[in-house]
Amino acid sequence: MPTLEHNALVEMFRDQPALAPRLLATLFHVEVPPHVSAAVVESSLDQLIPVEFRADLVLELRDASGTLVLAIVIEVQRDMDPNKKFSWPTYVTVVRAKKRCRTVVLVVAPDAGVAAWAAESIDLGLGLGHVAPLVLGPAVVPEITDPVDAEAETELAVLSAVAHGNGPNGLAVVLTALVALGRLDQEHAMVYFQLIWNALREPMRQALEALVMERQIEGEATFPPFVQKLIDRGKLEGELKGMREGELKGKRDTLLRLLARAGIVLTENESARIQACADIATLDRWLDNVLGAKTAAEVLS
Repeated sequence: MPTLEHNALVEMFRDQPALAPRLLATLFHVEVPPHVSAAVVESSLDQLIPVEFRADLVLELRDASGTLVLAIVIEVQRDMDPNKKFSWPTYVTVVRAKKRCRTVVLVVAPDAGVAAWAAESIDLGLGLGHVAPLVLGPAVVPEITDPVDAEAETELAVLSAVAHGNGPNGLAVVLTALVALGRLDQEHAMVYFQLIWNALREPMRQALEALVMERQIEGEATFPPFVQKLIDRGKLEGELKGMREGELKGKRDTLLRLLARAGIVLTENESARIQACADIATLDRWLDNVLGAKTAAEVLS
């Protein structure tokens, strides 16, 4: 199931088709063919590739005469998936054969480990051919801490915050990106902020919260006004999640105690099922079932 982070990264390249070829040229030093347009064409890919193979996005670059000069298949990858080592070559060969143009795969992988895995050359057989995905990960994305650079390349600043936000210079990178969000419309800015926020681990979140509050108190708020609201909402959601987890744990513990008192022995699978249950209504029903039950099957029905 695609996550908010996955969809936000895909939409970044969908909304800014010129971003991918620009990054290929500036970060990967690829000689991108001269072109005057970059357009999203994933709809045409539906007819090219079987249902089990679906790329996140496909871009076409065309020159002044309308000739297709390069196709870029974009994949957002947040986890290691062995199946991708088979599907990525499929994207390249099928798109290249149908469109009769050069084709590359650009993998967006914010996690360093996933990025290193994705960058491995894919052997097509007996070492006689290979596909080498271009991977946009922490090793390639620069740490952007200059507000001028961030304002000129806001999407790259967001990618930088996602890739390096938990690193030694994380706070500076994140703050630079947040200031740059002020040049965007609120809808895009909020999505990008949520993308950055979700990528941050708890120590960096706490540091960011403290700094935002400090600047507000000192009257030096330099962030878009929705930043504090979203941080507050995130804290509230975290508190509510903690309260819910506490309630679930209490009901699970009560259920296990009642079963033990009733002399009902659980198998390993039955115990695991109880511990994995995250539905309060189901736990309440099981608690009611304990009365008069002789077996675990009767309780967990």
